Amino acid sequence: MEEILIAPCGINCKLCIAYQFKEKDINKRGFHRTYCPGCIPRGKNCLHMGDSCELLKHGKVRFCYVCEKYPCKRLIALDKRYKLKYNLSVLENLNYIRDKGMEKFLEKEDRKWRCNKCNDVICCHNGLCLNCELEVFIKNRRYRWDHLK
Repeated sequence: MEEILIAPCGINCKLCIAYQFKEKDINKRGFHRTYCPGCIPRGKNCLHMGDSCELLKHGKVRFCYVCEKYPCKRLIALDKRYKLKYNLSVLENLNYIRDKGMEKFLEKEDRKWRCNKCNDVICCHNGLCLNCELEVFIKNRRYRWDHLK
């Protein structure tokens, strides 16, 4: 896990399907999906919050927890959606970083999202390791983005 892949809103971009698709160049397998290198590496200050928060939009804060409005309504809504859909809490992530530091957070993330079979990273959006379970992802429409349309 890398610090640059932790978005200001607390999302770990390394766990995202769009990031993993880019990292593994999965479009070679016949997919036609947009790749994402992560919010910070591509020059975005925060994909989920940057359009509604001036501080994030202009890169004035690195993480939401430094804001006097933390947690704002939009961040609370994002947290609720990610907890429900992906078993991931952006507020817990941000609080952990604030309270224990980035190094300990990255260590915790590495343990939490590590595949037991191949030691690669599990995708938070579907719970699969796209290294050793890519065929499951390809064959089962339940795991494909198409079912979200």
